[in-house]
Amino acid sequence: MRRHLQLAVLTFVFATSACAQFHMPQLSHKDKDAREDVSWLAPFAVPEPDGRQNDLIRDERFKPFIREHLKAPQTFWNDNQSLTDTIMEFLAVPGKVVLDDNRYLLIDGCVLHFCPSHGLVFVDLGTDHALVVFAAIDWTKDNKIPSQAGAEYTMWVFANRPLSTGPIPPALTRALAHWAAQPSSGSTTLPNITNTILVDPDGTPHQVPPTTVGVTPIPQQPEQKAKS
Repeated sequence: MRRHLQLAVLTFVFATSACAQFHMPQLSHKDKDAREDVSWLAPFAVPEPDGRQNDLIRDERFKPFIREHLKAPQTFWNDNQSLTDTIMEFLAVPGKVVLDDNRYLLIDGCVLHFCPSHGLVFVDLGTDHALVVFAAIDWTKDNKIPSQAGAEYTMWVFANRPLSTGPIPPALTRALAHWAAQPSSGSTTLPNITNTILVDPDGTPHQVPPTTVGVTPIPQQPEQKAKS
């Protein structure tokens, strides 16, 4: 009887130990995949309709947030400049901070002294790990000057997860289309976006039609000949 009791106790101890070993990795994995806290971003969309863009980009948490999520190299702006510093430069002149559908945060601005080059940061606050996207509209310098109708622009789109494999979230294409259809600060001319390049997190570029991100190029108007 005593021997049977000892065996029962040992069996219980081994079973308990095995159960603990089985569950501990799951707890560790759960902690690792905990929801990212980006709730601090949303209050900058108040007061509506413009929010507080200048306060947001000056917040000590914003630049590290951008650096953590968008790490791809960039080749379209200043040589050897990080993507983080490029983003901060494209938001230097304050635009708006808008919270769309109580979920999608849109932050826009433009380059100091050159607003034809302007940027937009899109953050999906409604997922466990936020989708963060930076889009830049950059004047194609071998084309017409920015003040001329029909001047061509390229839209660069960087994200913290590959967008080239699709499908692109409809909320993002909606945001990009609306943003691209607005003149940049201090201008009355819409940017004619003729090229769009999606950049993967590892820096791989993918040229796609502008319509892929919801943008429609402006039809080229024939130039009128001067009357003799």
